[in-house]
Amino acid sequence: MSGLIPPPLSLYVHFPWCVRKCPYCDFNSHTLHGELPQEGYVAALERDIAAQAEQVGGRRLISVFLGGGTPSLFSPEAIARMLAGARRHFEFAEACEITLEANPGTIERGRFAEYAAAGVNRVSLGAQSFDAGALAALGRIHSPAETVRAVAELHAAGLTNFNLDLMYALPQQTTAGAVSDVEQALALKPAHVSHYQLTLEPGTVFAATPPPLPVDDVAAEMLAECGARLADAGLSQYEVSAYARAGRQARHNLNYWTFGDYVGAGAGAHGKLTLGDRIVRTAQWREPRRYLAADPRHLAHKEVAAGELPFEFMMNGLRLTDGFDTGVFEARTGLAWADIAPVMLKLEQRGLVECQRGRCRPTRQGLQFLNEALLVFLDPLCTGHSALTANERITSETHTIAE
Repeated sequence: MSGLIPPPLSLYVHFPWCVRKCPYCDFNSHTLHGELPQEGYVAALERDIAAQAEQVGGRRLISVFLGGGTPSLFSPEAIARMLAGARRHFEFAEACEITLEANPGTIERGRFAEYAAAGVNRVSLGAQSFDAGALAALGRIHSPAETVRAVAELHAAGLTNFNLDLMYALPQQTTAGAVSDVEQALALKPAHVSHYQLTLEPGTVFAATPPPLPVDDVAAEMLAECGARLADAGLSQYEVSAYARAGRQARHNLNYWTFGDYVGAGAGAHGKLTLGDRIVRTAQWREPRRYLAADPRHLAHKEVAAGELPFEFMMNGLRLTDGFDTGVFEARTGLAWADIAPVMLKLEQRGLVECQRGRCRPTRQGLQFLNEALLVFLDPLCTGHSALTANERITSETHTIAE
């Protein structure tokens, strides 16, 4: 592995608390008991960001994503302090995208204008559904009316670059119900829609006591009809679960999917950094109390072995409908395209990818069966991994990042 060129750099900041843990959620989120430790946590984030900034040699940030958990539990003043701290240690690109995840049930009137004043210029709102019964089944604390009010607040604050999270294949949901959710979302004029299928993740309440979910054929019908409706409304699919108006693709997520670098700060946050001729993954303590007490200079580092890089890259690049340039693969992994060309040829022959003129993209079938394509890169003959743990590895990797 040689010739690594540092890719664009982003910052992910994790806020681990929620009012209540949703039964389907497998992210590092914790039900808030007692008072939010806002001051102490922001101070810990500032130390964390400062310590990690030393590793990346003054590189500028193209995006910042404040995720959770529920970042909107933190006041605009706290978010402003955290961003000001980040600016002391990083140069922000002129058009740096700064996204705040927000729960419609935790937004007080007028707060979006204050978040905008703090530096936030994009919001990702966790609508999930516009059906009150579905929201109750999902354990959400907000109502459809609160989502509508929150979007009105966004427009009033001038934050028109916002995403709505929607889920489909919900308990006892029909195709008509899924399409209705999309129609109601579109009426709010979002710039971006994330459209995810509800899946039962290990370790969640839903995995232990599964609710009645639509069968696979019905879920596929929902995806097709919802995708067509989004396209008709001018939102193009650019990633497995993401649709956007022209020029409104999430820059932060695109940096993930093109194997860019990102600093991960906060409890349980993961990062990926190109350091000289090495690519390393970083991880912070998951449990908030341990994170608050830890020395940020001692976060976990793991170098990504050369044999793992094809999987690591393809897990991201093959999510994009437009795919990636083979030159980007070489620049960001330090590997020669010839090293994996035979594997890509096999995927082409199976109808999962198509490669032309130095660019590879997944086919429609490849997007539908992404995990099947990724399994090829976990073949022990290709990478040295044990194929026995392939599905577990794909699941864990693809759920560390989401909007």
